[in-house]
Amino acid sequence: MRDESQVNGNERIFWRLIEIGIALSSEHNTTQLMESILKEAQDITRAEGGTLYLLREGKNTSTRLEFNIIRNDKLHLHQVRSLDSTEPEIFPALLLHDQQGQPDHHNVATHVAWTRQLSNIKDVYEVTDFDFSGARRFDEKNGYRTQSLLTLPMCNHDQEIIGVLQLINARDESGHVMAFPESQESIVRALASLAAVALDNRILFDQHKALLKSFTDTIADAIDAKSPYTSAHCRRVPIITDMLAQAACEEQEGIFAEFNLDADDWYELRVASGMHDCGKLVTPDYLLDKSTKLHKMRDGMDVIDVRIAVMMREAEIDYLRDLQVQPQHADVLLAEFEEKMSKLREARDFLHVSNRGGEFFTDQARQRLHELATWRWIDAQGTEQALLSEEDVAYLEIQRGTLSAQERERINEHMIVTIKMLNALPFPKSLHRVPEYAGGHHERMDGTGFPLGLTREQMSWPARMMAIADIFEALTASDRPYKPPMKLSESLRIMQRMRDQHHIDPDLYQLFLRRRVWENYAHKVNLSQEQLDVEDVSPYL
Repeated sequence: MRDESQVNGNERIFWRLIEIGIALSSEHNTTQLMESILKEAQDITRAEGGTLYLLREGKNTSTRLEFNIIRNDKLHLHQVRSLDSTEPEIFPALLLHDQQGQPDHHNVATHVAWTRQLSNIKDVYEVTDFDFSGARRFDEKNGYRTQSLLTLPMCNHDQEIIGVLQLINARDESGHVMAFPESQESIVRALASLAAVALDNRILFDQHKALLKSFTDTIADAIDAKSPYTSAHCRRVPIITDMLAQAACEEQEGIFAEFNLDADDWYELRVASGMHDCGKLVTPDYLLDKSTKLHKMRDGMDVIDVRIAVMMREAEIDYLRDLQVQPQHADVLLAEFEEKMSKLREARDFLHVSNRGGEFFTDQARQRLHELATWRWIDAQGTEQALLSEEDVAYLEIQRGTLSAQERERINEHMIVTIKMLNALPFPKSLHRVPEYAGGHHERMDGTGFPLGLTREQMSWPARMMAIADIFEALTASDRPYKPPMKLSESLRIMQRMRDQHHIDPDLYQLFLRRRVWENYAHKVNLSQEQLDVEDVSPYL
């Protein structure tokens, strides 16, 4: 006759394993998953303690088992080390190779990792096959007695070892330490198998996320490396975006009261902000580096300087020739010569200033530019040429910055390329908004932005946040060749005007000021002391 109590007990364990499997498969936090694995194994076997080792691959003979979780109920010991932790290890890792480079079978955990076979030891003090000197030292230090030990391999679906589960001191119903029953071995082995698959899936998922993040960081570095003048832009924009998003999450009332980001949302936002300028990979370097209006592969101002130098030399030759013919008029000729040289130097200085670019090129300056375009000089062939070509004039009368309308359109194409590149990637569902977030930072709230002409209502909060981050970083950056770094007061004043002109989101701009995101960022990236000239934000609200 069958033992009904045993059948009922096995049935309970069967359903318990199903519950554990479901729980493990639904756990998204890797550290909590590892803790759950160890705790469930202890509960099933009534073990006093346990250790979860994870295999870390290394070069040559440095592959090792790392202590990731240690629990001991009797000693009230509970130590956890996450996968990406930079803190010191709980205990020294166990190398899988000995000093001769051979597989190490002296330690029971490394032996199980090599053989992939379970080890059930009744009393470690009576075993000579393995070195338990470490356990003895631990016992002596903590007033403890390690006795029974159950060590199991954790293998993934490819039967590759990913870790080792070790349980210490099984207890009977009265709490006395006993050996781990052989009847429990298959149960714990099944649990270890379930746990290994769940843990391996989680580790693989985390590795894929880390790989994607590293890829986005590499793309950002490549973009920054294209131009020494925009170095780290793709690193700094995510900092501001993060700060602004965090400020919105912390709001308890008002328009942002319902705004919140979970772990997946944060990851999605960070991937998007890191990739927001990936389209610049196809933008010509000379446009990214255009420090002056006449700059192409080199600054065209050099050519104009040569022309003016030729005009100065011709003026000097004319003066000396006239002086030789009319020495009696030396004073008049000298005055005329000095006046001509002064005009040429003034013209050269004016053209240099015009070439730098700025916020606004005045009508008066444009009139002066066209006047200089009528001046003539004699080239090496003796042919009279205009001081400024039509192209020179067109570039020098650019109203704002250093880019012509055609060049600005060419740079703006990077947004179209960004969206195309990101839409071509098979992002998983949790990252499906990356193209929208990254592709919207040049849109304007009134629909006059690019590349899609989206209005405020058509844009998500994160996309609007990145627009503010991109603008503020550009205004305060100290590595732009076409402008000096702006002070905070000037930057906030420009952003205030952009708010009034419906270029940036007014609510996010208010949050940016009120939660002092601008100040936190300034200290985070160490803006210069000369830039830190704002304490009270009320004039900019």
